[in-house]
Amino acid sequence: MSNSFYFNLILFFLVAIIALEVLANRLRWPPAVAQLAGGALIALVPELPAFEIDPALVMEVFLPPLLMAGAYFTVWHEFRRHLGGILLLAIGAVLFTTLAVGLALHSFNPSLPWAACFALGAIVSPPDAIAAKAVLQRVALPRKLLVLLEGESLLNDATGLVLYKFSIVALLTGVFSLSGALETFAWLSVGGVLFGAAMGYLVFKTLRYLHGTELMVLASALPGWICYVVGEHIGVSGVIATVTYGMMLGWHQHEIMSATARRRGAAFWEIMIFIFESLVFIFIGLSLRGVWERVAHADKSLGAYGLEVLLVLAVVILSRFVWIFMIDGLARLIRKPHAAHGHSTWGESFVKSWAGMRGVVTLAAALAVPAQVPGRDLMLMCAFAVILVTVVVQGTTIGQVIRAFKLKATKHEHIYLNEPQVWARIEQAQFSVVNKLAYNEHGALMHPRLLEQYSYRQSLSDKHKHEDSLPDDLRKAHFNVVLAAVAAGREELLRLHRSGQIHDELLHLMERDLDIQEIAALHSRG
Repeated sequence: MSNSFYFNLILFFLVAIIALEVLANRLRWPPAVAQLAGGALIALVPELPAFEIDPALVMEVFLPPLLMAGAYFTVWHEFRRHLGGILLLAIGAVLFTTLAVGLALHSFNPSLPWAACFALGAIVSPPDAIAAKAVLQRVALPRKLLVLLEGESLLNDATGLVLYKFSIVALLTGVFSLSGALETFAWLSVGGVLFGAAMGYLVFKTLRYLHGTELMVLASALPGWICYVVGEHIGVSGVIATVTYGMMLGWHQHEIMSATARRRGAAFWEIMIFIFESLVFIFIGLSLRGVWERVAHADKSLGAYGLEVLLVLAVVILSRFVWIFMIDGLARLIRKPHAAHGHSTWGESFVKSWAGMRGVVTLAAALAVPAQVPGRDLMLMCAFAVILVTVVVQGTTIGQVIRAFKLKATKHEHIYLNEPQVWARIEQAQFSVVNKLAYNEHGALMHPRLLEQYSYRQSLSDKHKHEDSLPDDLRKAHFNVVLAAVAAGREELLRLHRSGQIHDELLHLMERDLDIQEIAALHSRG
């Protein structure tokens, strides 16, 4: 097939993304489910060649930006507060699932080497950052639960991939050292943090000297890939390096990026992440054909794999339940009764257990298993079955599970200032500055309209600062007038342009200002 064919195929995938997104909205499915099903259906087209995924390429292209985007919006205070719980999921749950799968599979099929059983456990154990984000962004969860699940998805890939690498090495060489594995894991983690932090510091210093918006967006995006690729090359965790860099950029972007760069960067990331997430699940669906063909030519029939696949699938799901309920139960016993409000409820424990969707990391790891490894066909079958069931079944039902336990979204756990209180402080600071600058050195009022405007806004916000939220009717009425004024201005601007009275350059300049006014008004209206 020519390069032109593959380019046209990518264009077709992008069109399919739009259609599948519309279908998902109509059926109220998570988009990941529709894209997975769409990719599987596309793979069945007779004239289409078998779609081979290069595991290393998929990891390098898709994983870094998606990890970085998740880390970029991570709330550092909440992440730090719940770091213990996140690590119990990202490391503890992955280790427990790997051991459970390995022990269960070897008990069922003693002829399969221990290292192969644990390699399969490592492949299917880490919930996927991409799958978790694709599903969790469509549901409402208590804030603590959301922080734990999103934090887990950022870090657990590193645990799973390290376990996977050691299991494969043990299979190929017959040598395994527990102390060596622990030392390597410690170095990968610490080295990843140090390398990501160093990259973040370098970008932090560099962005101050870049004034072009496009340069700032590009210079902040590229290091996500650099952290992953270079980190893996030098022997540290590329996943942790990328997450560390993303967190640093998210924390400092308010200081080092201009408002224009921040807005354009946000638009760039939203579109890119949407496309990448969608393509990942379409590619996973497409890989079904290749997996099916491999198994069809394997030593055993598809039916012979059935019991082993069902066993692995059951252990993967149940082991997460066992680990989470065990840890949450111990937390209730250890902590004092008056601190019970900080514990996870049984409903929250169930939702945490159910939110274990697997995705691209599981598939890429399975495809990367060397051909000479015993049980490779079984690993491929189990990997795809786990992805399919966890994304389709758990992904589509997690909303019902949340509603069944009557869990509701909470904004935060800590006592922060509310919106009226913050606006009162912001507008007091703005009014103080305008009040000083509204007069010239002789005391004559130079900017009466600005002084009047900021004085009014300050008095209005001060009036409502003791309320839980700003009066909805007053706010909406105010910004509806602003939006009507913007619409009238846009109509007049277009009339002047269409009649040939203004140049296109001035049209775009004025339209940009009106767009900013409209965005601000829509955001403020709520």
